[in-house]
Amino acid sequence: MLKKITIIGIIILTFFLIVGLIISNFYVEETFREPEQIIKGDVIMPTKVSRPGCEETSRCYVPSSIIVNLGKQVTWVNEDSAFHSVTSGFYDAPTNLFDSGYLDPLESFTVTFEELGTYDYFCTLHPWMSGQVIVE
Repeated sequence: MLKKITIIGIIILTFFLIVGLIISNFYVEETFREPEQIIKGDVIMPTKVSRPGCEETSRCYVPSSIIVNLGKQVTWVNEDSAFHSVTSGFYDAPTNLFDSGYLDPLESFTVTFEELGTYDYFCTLHPWMSGQVIVE
């Protein structure tokens, strides 16, 4: 009788051990993800710029003013946890030259500048956020 109880105990223990290993292996495979590709940007929207105050130190877009050569691209990357946009002009006077629409966190937007000049831009959701591209 003791021999039967021992064998049944070993079988039950082995069953639970195998099930546990299968479940843990499945969990590890499901939770492991390839690292997301890091988007390199020329201008970054850093964290916490969705709250007023970044404009006091010109840190809403970093850098707040960028100089590029004619024909070059500028890429903006939203590193904040909030939605943002990159829209040409000023909050009360958009120019409709470019508009990213709402950028989710970690999304990017790229514009190629084909004409010399100074291009002001802002965030349609956060009026204190503004920046400038100077094309030489």
